[in-house]
Amino acid sequence: MQIDGSSALITGGASGLGLATARRIIDRGGKVVLADISEEQGEKAVAELGSAARFARADVTDEQSVGAALDLAAQQGPLRFVVHCAGRGGDRTRIIDRERKPGELDTFSEVIRVNLIGTYNVLRLAAAKLAENEVADGDRGAIVLTASVAAFDGQIGQTSYTAAKAGVHGMTLVAARDLASWQIRVNTIAPGIMDTPMLGRLRSDIRDSLAATVPHPKRLGDPDDFGRLAVELLENPYLNGQTIRLDGAIRMAPR
Repeated sequence: MQIDGSSALITGGASGLGLATARRIIDRGGKVVLADISEEQGEKAVAELGSAARFARADVTDEQSVGAALDLAAQQGPLRFVVHCAGRGGDRTRIIDRERKPGELDTFSEVIRVNLIGTYNVLRLAAAKLAENEVADGDRGAIVLTASVAAFDGQIGQTSYTAAKAGVHGMTLVAARDLASWQIRVNTIAPGIMDTPMLGRLRSDIRDSLAATVPHPKRLGDPDDFGRLAVELLENPYLNGQTIRLDGAIRMAPR
């Protein structure tokens, strides 16, 4: 399928990886709906992107708001693409602390709720919407999910985040097989250390030290690196059921 002339829903689309993906999709002739919880950032992003973009306030764990965002995207043109970037960071909680006190179950549950259950919510609702399409170039639609290198190289204190992102990786092949009969492809990107707004709050020396840990190229990942790969996963008809690391060959240390 070609992006040109089609519509895409991008969760977490108001900033970072999602916004970079939106720019790439618009450059290919597509239209986008940015689904995000931040209205302020969403309005700012739409102002930058122009008439090819619209904003929908949505919580990825909420069926009604995600459904409304999908409906809005379908009004923009044939909705054939969904890129799920929305999520939250981990709780940085040890399993037990120095006094042998176990980590809080509530914080673990919240990270799982947003990053794993939220992903499944978007996946199932997106699949139901894309299944309504007529087949074009062999597909009804394509979905890109977002995991993390933490799914494979989780660091100390990342138990909740790693569990959630490993779950996203784990569901990718299953989803691709499950949705194959509907001609819907599903792939996942597992980013490394990306230069997103969250990382932008760190001191420059910390950012430099993080960049130095990447084998090649020795820099933080640019959100546009993600956007370029997302577009390829959407358009390439033989990419299906894959989790692709986007990390400059980094392997995370234990801490």
